[in-house]
Amino acid sequence: MAKQTSEGPKKVLIAMDGSENAEYAFNWYMNFCHKGGNHVVLCHVADYKGLVHTPVMSLDSTLVMRMISEEENRIKLLLAKFTEMIKRSMVDGQVIRAVGEPGEAVVRTAKEQEVDYIVTGSRGLGTLRRTFLGSTSDYILHHSHIPVMIVQVPSTDH
Repeated sequence: MAKQTSEGPKKVLIAMDGSENAEYAFNWYMNFCHKGGNHVVLCHVADYKGLVHTPVMSLDSTLVMRMISEEENRIKLLLAKFTEMIKRSMVDGQVIRAVGEPGEAVVRTAKEQEVDYIVTGSRGLGTLRRTFLGSTSDYILHHSHIPVMIVQVPSTDH
């Protein structure tokens, strides 16, 4: 685990799933928390659950291969976008593609990369939905052994 000090550069992992909420969390971190010298790790966990629940998965292998290929292309575009975000921000950083369940993969990657803290967005699930569905940010918060910052997009309704 990273050395916990109040001084000096930090290594920060930002969970990125391609959503507006994750992009907001990245921008919020850059605007309000980032300090020169910090190393930023953008972590993306590919989610193939949509493919598994597709009714044609066992019927047409050509279609299945095409769907997997399209998903891989979508992921490559996201990773390129994240790399561009790092470059545009002119920070020391890297993009990592992790595998597994999103919450578990983020916590594991944070440990492997020896980061000082994790920043993640929140989808803003209501209490009932979060209770039944769970959420990646809740998983990270409850399973991480380092500080976690959950950034929520401000509500537009008053």
